[in-house]
Amino acid sequence: MNKKLLISIFVVSSLFLGTSLFSEDNLTKPTQKVQELIEKNKLEIVDYKYVKKAIAKGTKDSASAVLVDARPDGKYKKGTIPSSINIPDTDYDKYKIQLNDTAKNKEIIVFCGGWACGKSPKVAGMLKKDGFTNVKLYQAGEPEWIKKSYKEVDLIVAKAIQENNSGLLVDARPYKMYLKETIPGAISIPDTNIDKLLGRFPFNKKEKIVVFCGGFKCAKSHKVANKLVAKGYKNVSVFAGGMPVWIEAGLGTTKSIAKKEETKESKKEFSANGVKIGSDEGSVDGEWFYKLYKDGKVPANIQIVDVTAPEEFAKGHLVGAINIEAEKLSAKDLYEKLPKDKSIVFNCTAGGRSLDAWNRLKQAKYDVSEVFYFDANIDCKGSDCKIKVNEPIE
Repeated sequence: MNKKLLISIFVVSSLFLGTSLFSEDNLTKPTQKVQELIEKNKLEIVDYKYVKKAIAKGTKDSASAVLVDARPDGKYKKGTIPSSINIPDTDYDKYKIQLNDTAKNKEIIVFCGGWACGKSPKVAGMLKKDGFTNVKLYQAGEPEWIKKSYKEVDLIVAKAIQENNSGLLVDARPYKMYLKETIPGAISIPDTNIDKLLGRFPFNKKEKIVVFCGGFKCAKSHKVANKLVAKGYKNVSVFAGGMPVWIEAGLGTTKSIAKKEETKESKKEFSANGVKIGSDEGSVDGEWFYKLYKDGKVPANIQIVDVTAPEEFAKGHLVGAINIEAEKLSAKDLYEKLPKDKSIVFNCTAGGRSLDAWNRLKQAKYDVSEVFYFDANIDCKGSDCKIKVNEPIE
């Protein structure tokens, strides 16, 4: 068949199926805006194999480079590349103290939300200005990493999974330690016996699995996670803080003699203005909001606010959205620009900047009871938008 004809059929098929050849998932190089930041800061891009080798056993002690996640704290806690530290571009001065004892020639690899994300080259540029001489970019970032490997998650994720029974918790420590004390509901798969015990794992390779062991310096959980990924499991995480962080947080263990009943304040399902509240703090319920938007039924009392740059907004945006570039504004200026008679739903291209905007208002102690962020990947060409709602913490 003629090559041009094959290409035409592929393009038409993609359009017919509602997919985009140029969506975030299909990007294999930086967007023009990101490329300009890379060139401005004279940054070298490294690939997945390079990063995989650099993190070694997955712990900070074993890694040959410092991995820096430039996304907001909320995104970092939900899932990051193992051994990473968090330095959001919007809170650089606050978080950079983590590198106070790091040699200026130490290799640092910065990443964020993929090829279209400008946060990583921004942070990399800031690090170079602060005198770090060996700064590189893994610009494919978190989206590519989680497709190929396992991620590291925070206590809030492990706690939510344990409470909701929404995944399999795996203790990778020796069996005697497991018997002595573990997280309630966890099963024992010591890293030394994983080959013998593979039959204990779910048949469904997409099942959520969270592995833990003896804390941030313990590589046993990473060893089990790598083995699971090699066996084809698609949703594997490591709770790197493990038992020490769990106990320090005062959470119940199998050893607990008396377990305090945690009084839970009943969570509202809807805001006073009728917005369905998402599982993650500050978020709108993604599926609820997406359905309203898709059906053209977003209520008049909800104002969508696109927080991206004007040039991004001009290329495409959600119908009915107004544009306020939140990154350039103080919390006070941002709050003053928002309509006061409506509920606000921030959006951007991948959820990071909208979460930043909401965080800035909350930290400045503004009333955010009717301010939310839409955690979704959004790719718009004009008013034609491809929307993929990101999973909440479960």
